[in-house]
Amino acid sequence: MIDIRPFASLGHADHGWLDARHHFSFADYHDPARTGWGAIRVWNDDRIAAKSGFPPHPHRDMEIITYVRTGAITHQDSLGNKGRTPAGDVQVMSAGSGVTHAEYNLEDEPTTLFQIWVETDRPGVELPGV
Repeated sequence: MIDIRPFASLGHADHGWLDARHHFSFADYHDPARTGWGAIRVWNDDRIAAKSGFPPHPHRDMEIITYVRTGAITHQDSLGNKGRTPAGDVQVMSAGSGVTHAEYNLEDEPTTLFQIWVETDRPGVELPGV
């Protein structure tokens, strides 16, 4: 089945530094008909302003895939990982039993990315270094 959703019909939140479109229910956007697709729980289309980003926040039992479309995103987590993912590259983070991370656009221009959260098939898995 193909389900075409016009961009304007997606959930939307504009926080100034973050302009986000939600393909499925997320944060303050709730659509009972769109709570995920199989194991995919989140698919967000984000625009992050220059020199801004997400301060440290926790995740667990998710595989988080970030595809950077323009700009770059810099990641740092509680396991000591740090890196910069430029446009055209993908970052994958396994949250396992729990990880705290931050993502910042340290660039001089906005960054656009897709962030996709997939429920793990192995909840509570301990991550190396935890």
